[in-house]
Formats: sequence, structure tokens, C-alpha cells
Amino acid sequence: MRKSYSLPTLVLTAVLFLMGGLIIASCLDLTPHSTAQSTKNERAGKGSAQEEPAEAPMVRLPDFRRLARDLMPGVVNISTTKVVRSPFARGPRGGPRGQDPFEDFFNRFFQGQPREFKQHSLGSGFVIDKRGYILTNNHVVGAADEIIVTLANETEYTAKVVGKDDKTDLALIKIEPKEDLYVLPLGDSGDMEIGDWVLAIGNPFGLQHTVTAGIISAKGRVIGAGPYDDFIQTDASINPGNSGGPLINTSGKVIGINTAIFSQTGESAGIGFAIPINIARNVARQLQESGKVTRGWIGVLIQHIDPDLQKSYGLQRAEGALVSKVLPKSPASKAGLKQGDIILQYGDRPIRHHSDLPALVANTTPGTEVELVVLRDGKRRNVEIRIEQLDDGEAKRPGPPDAESEEGRLGLQLQELTPELARQFGVDKGALVAGVEPGSLAEQKGMQSGDIILQMNGEPIQTVRSFIDRVRKTKSGEIIRLLVKREDNQYFVALQKP
Repeated sequence: MRKSYSLPTLVLTAVLFLMGGLIIASCLDLTPHSTAQSTKNERAGKGSAQEEPAEAPMVRLPDFRRLARDLMPGVVNISTTKVVRSPFARGPRGGPRGQDPFEDFFNRFFQGQPREFKQHSLGSGFVIDKRGYILTNNHVVGAADEIIVTLANETEYTAKVVGKDDKTDLALIKIEPKEDLYVLPLGDSGDMEIGDWVLAIGNPFGLQHTVTAGIISAKGRVIGAGPYDDFIQTDASINPGNSGGPLINTSGKVIGINTAIFSQTGESAGIGFAIPINIARNVARQLQESGKVTRGWIGVLIQHIDPDLQKSYGLQRAEGALVSKVLPKSPASKAGLKQGDIILQYGDRPIRHHSDLPALVANTTPGTEVELVVLRDGKRRNVEIRIEQLDDGEAKRPGPPDAESEEGRLGLQLQELTPELARQFGVDKGALVAGVEPGSLAEQKGMQSGDIILQMNGEPIQTVRSFIDRVRKTKSGEIIRLLVKREDNQYFVALQKP
């Protein structure tokens, strides 16, 4: 027969059972709290200074919604049109005349007249002045015949180029606004660090006012774009059409101008480059004031110090700019700089890499006295140097050609190649075409500004004067055959002397 228990007896038994379990656990030190405390005390008793790991800090994302809403009105879409005149017809295979019978027939039928076609491109820009000044890339607008700016509210304006600078790939354009423009504030790119959040706004693939976000991946990148490379690298998505648009920090200020990407496909691969706003600010100011950029010059050719050179010079670190050549009658020559000197410091700025020096010199006002720290024969010495103005051809560019001159009758506006221009174009000699007269013989045959005349009738052209002398010796009606260099290509042009 099963024994029965009253309800009060069962409750009392359960309570006593629970209390006994707690007492036993306490004695055996099995509670989680006691275990953690005991372990901590035990570590302390053994003399361990280890502390409990700190909690990971909370990461707060920027308010991208607010940034996009507030800043998009200051970003513009830029569409350009350029009329291109081909110097020779191209067949289906893209070859010069003579490679395709149909092309030869076509050219003979139309008497060899150059073809015209329009090139269209898209880019971005942003307003820096309420009077209508817009900053963008030179490669977006530099060669355009027509520039159309579209604001965020879909209003369109025709823009004109105020000034451009191919060395930094920057251009300043202007519209005549009939409304108040939203101006984007400029920040300080020098304050930005690797890992900082940034926002890119632009028109990739023509998709207007696209916003992408990322971080600064690196600073001071040299990508071979020009003599003053100092790019900010970012993983914010940048694609064709973003060029000229702003890179913005979390305070809503522009710290860079999106310019280039590294990609195997032509689309974003997470590596984009922006011109620091501290460089762009100075260029934009000069373009707005005078339409051109004035730079400092000292007259040296420099190179990187690799590990072998570092060892040969007995340097502890591979830093500084090694002088490989001092140009005659230059500020460097006057100051006593010598081939083989290593420039370690420019003013109060150390030269960590040889690429640091050109930008520092270029941003120095001509006439300024600067003290260099130079390593020569293993000893440091101070050298005072007076900065002069870089002559890159802009200041001395000739006006319209004289219609009665030899080159003027051909429609060519010629300019001597300075050492700086020769290095830029990758030639030793020749005559630089600074301009082509509209409707002239040269324009009809497709010649353009930036062409280099290398030969005339098989004879090398050393200077503008040598070209003019040879044209003068040619009789009226005779053919002048020119070998012309354009970028990485060369082609022949035949002109009949008037």
C-alpha cells in the first residue's frame, strides 16, 4: 500500500532540499560568480598582472543619409562634346590608308578630305563659388568644344573653361547661374588619416548623383599620372563618370577630387584615387585669378634612392631626392648644387621620397628664398636657393600666327620646346604645334595643338627656326611632307605650300 503525504509536508521537504543544495554549492565554490571571482583572486595571488580584456569599442557609422542629402545639391553633372577631325581615314581594321582597298577608294573619291565626328563624354564637378565657378578634372573638359552642366534640380547651363592645368589634371569652369548655387565647403586633406570614412558623389556611367562610401586606403600614392602625383587612395566605389566629383569627409567637407581608378576591366575594383584638396585649392585659386598656374622651379633632375644606391652612399635609410643632373644657369646651379647631392630637406619639410620634392618646389612662390639640407660626401650642409618661375610654355605661348609668315600660311602656330616640355612629350627635338588656325591647310589635314613636328621631307627638325627656314626654301605648289608625333603615335601629313 503506497504511503501518502500531506501537502504542507511536501512543500517543506522541497524547500529544505533546495536550501541544502545551495549550501553544498557554496562550500564547493561551484557558482559562476564564485568561480570567476576565485579565478581572478587566484591570478592576483600568483602575481599575474593580466587584466580582463576590455570590451570592443562601439563603432558609430557616419550619418551618410544627412551627408548625401545636404551635399548633393553642390555636385553637378558635366557632359561634353568634341568635334574630331581625323588626319587620315581608318578602315575596319583601324589601319592607316593603304591597308584596305575600300578605304583607298573612299579617300580618292572624296579627295582625301578628313572626316569629322563627334565625341561625347560624361564627368562630374562641384561648385566652389556661388558666382558659378565649378572645379573638375582637366581630362573631363580640357579638349571639349561644348560643355553642358546639369545641376541637381535638372537645370542645364552652358559652361566655359576659365583655366586648366594638365600637370595636376584640374580645370576650373564657369556658368552664369540664374539661381542661388549650393557651394561645397573645402576641408583640409592633410588632416585625413588612413581608415577615415569618406563619401564620393558623382555620375558614374551617367547615373546622376550616385553616392558611394568607403575609407581612405592610403595617402601619397604615386601612379604616374603627372609630375606632382600625391593621390589619396580610397575604396569608395569610383567608376567612369565620377571623374571631377568630390571626395567628402564625415564633417561634410571636400578633401579630394576623384580622378582615376586602378582596374583591369575599366570598372571599380575598390582602388580609386583622388587629388588632395590642399593641392587643388591652390590651383583653383590661381586659375580663377589669372587662368593659369605659376609654379616654382630650381632646375634639377632627381631620382629615387634604391637599396643599392642607399648602400653605396652609406645611408641608414633610403630617403631623400638624389640629384642626377643640374641644369645650367638654373637656380640650383647658381646655389652650388651638384650632381650626386642628396636633398634631405626643403625648408622645414623633410624629403622622405624623391617624389615629395617636385610638389614642394612647384607650390613655392617664385622669388622665395628656401634653405635646403643636402648630403654631400657623407656630410650635411645647408644650401640657400632662390626659387624661380617654371617656364612650361604657357607664359610665352605665342599669339595667333602671322598670316604672312611661312608657318602662318600653313595655319600653324609653333612654339620652341623647352627642356621641361621636351621631357613632358618624350622627345629630344622638334617644333611644338601650339595652335592650329581654323579652316587652314593644317586643320584640314587634322593637325592639332600638342603635335610635335619631327621631320620635314625626311630631314629632322631641330627647332622652330629650322622648320621655318626649310619651308621658306620650298617653292609654292610643292608638297611639304611632315612626320608628326601625337602622344605615343607618329604619322605623316602632306601639305601643299600656298
